[in-house]
Amino acid sequence: MNHHTLEVKNLQHIYPDGTVAIRDVSFYITNGESVALIGANGAGKSTLLHHLNGCLEATSGQIRIGNILLTKESLPDIRRRVGMIFQNPDDQLFMPTVCEDVAFGPLNLGLSECEVDLRVTEALNQVGAGHLRSKPPYHLSGGEKKRVAIATVLAMSPDILVMDEPTSGLDPYARRQLMGLMRGFYHTKVITSHDLDMVMDICERTIVLHNGTVMADGPTNEIFRNDTLLSACRLEKPFSLQGCPICSRVVT
Repeated sequence: MNHHTLEVKNLQHIYPDGTVAIRDVSFYITNGESVALIGANGAGKSTLLHHLNGCLEATSGQIRIGNILLTKESLPDIRRRVGMIFQNPDDQLFMPTVCEDVAFGPLNLGLSECEVDLRVTEALNQVGAGHLRSKPPYHLSGGEKKRVAIATVLAMSPDILVMDEPTSGLDPYARRQLMGLMRGFYHTKVITSHDLDMVMDICERTIVLHNGTVMADGPTNEIFRNDTLLSACRLEKPFSLQGCPICSRVVT
């Protein structure tokens, strides 16, 4: 079985107040793809993302990881295969030290102390945070917290990485570091972001959501050159495609 693929079929989510956040959403992501989910605020991105490892339960529709259908019974297995990295790293870091945070997941898998220590070391080294293992998370910078939050997920050896606004709140240096780290991941990746230049750089495919529906799904370069689509979905081109407003002025 190939657990690196992800299929969403006719997904719908209606909140208790009657708000329809996701409407008949379907797509298929193959092994190793890096796919962005973009849209204006309220488009349904975060709601959709939180379905991919069972943080939210769909009103209707199906999600399949490889050949495993997401159900209440398969949820523990799904969560081992789909690693979720939340927008705010403080939602994932709650132990006294970085080492204990990264070890938390593997310990709950029932792994031996030796295997847990190996996973912690490998995950922290992979994100360039080995020197932080003894530090309290609340002493870390925003960029360091992001790295450690990613390490907590990598220590679980997931097949798929799901990332919600990974570059939000980072200064330019920390953003560049994180993007370099993301390029080195060979996992299947699903990323939501308003950082469209990051999307251009990291994701070869983009899915556009608008009012809870899929408005477009295709190569990222083509999506961002479709002015009609972007305008209809309340999106702007990445800065790298907008050109310099001063240089583009016509001299009369």
